[in-house]
Amino acid sequence: MKLAMLARNPSLYSHRRIVDAAKARGHEIDIINALHVQMNITSSKPTLSLSGRVLPCYDAVIPRIGASITHYGLAVLRQFEMQGVFPLNESVAIGRSRDKLRALQILAREGIGLPVTAFAHGPRGAEAVINEVGGVPCVIKLLEGTQGRGVILAETQASAKSIIEAFNAANMNILVQEFIKEAAGCDIRVLVVGGKVVASMMRMGKSNDFRSNLHRGGKAENVTITDEERATALRSAEVLGLNVAGVDMLRANRGPVVMEVNSSPGIEGMEEATGIDVAGAMIEFLEQRARRGETKTRGTG
Repeated sequence: MKLAMLARNPSLYSHRRIVDAAKARGHEIDIINALHVQMNITSSKPTLSLSGRVLPCYDAVIPRIGASITHYGLAVLRQFEMQGVFPLNESVAIGRSRDKLRALQILAREGIGLPVTAFAHGPRGAEAVINEVGGVPCVIKLLEGTQGRGVILAETQASAKSIIEAFNAANMNILVQEFIKEAAGCDIRVLVVGGKVVASMMRMGKSNDFRSNLHRGGKAENVTITDEERATALRSAEVLGLNVAGVDMLRANRGPVVMEVNSSPGIEGMEEATGIDVAGAMIEFLEQRARRGETKTRGTG
């Protein structure tokens, strides 16, 4: 197969591993910076160009679009889909997962376990939102935050109101969620590829940090998940339409609750913790499923 990967930084571990896995299985792969791509949007023959050269016909595209360029990156991915190129994850599904509020609404509609979450516009609703999630302590999240950035634990009513008011004053959209104390600063990431759980790990935050993100100094180890956790991860990826997903869950007393579903999950921590060839699983999925013109959304929706 001839593959394209949309990525800005070819030296990242995840990107290098995907390239190595593709080449090891006899495929060609080009790394393309989505920001450098120009699009010709016509009804008869939509094209993509890079440095004045029309890009060749690819069998599949692997989107590794950074959160900061989601809008333009998804436009480029949609153009590939309009050409009939099979995406590892479709543009519509990535868009759903990147909009945290929309993703939670979809998961809630399907009855998937979530932490109690509240959302309101403007500081006047601050106290009501805090009460909605059971009071303090509570977790306040920026809708646009990634890798643990923009996530704050408010331990008092006064601090929670101040944080919400400060974010609102800066025109930043936030979610307020209940604090799952029994998780004890640990979460579980389950990696789903093609409707199957490929690997899972438990991430533990530093002793003074309730966030367990590896980018913030957390540690990870292989973990055996329960049947309920497996079903929750698979269903979460399915309802968002993701072929590849990193599903982050907490172990609450009432069962697993989903914190976030990542459409471009990092590979390094998972492979180190589990020893599983995650990159190879992604390429194997494309070998089995990639067919021209079989994109469900065809660049729309």
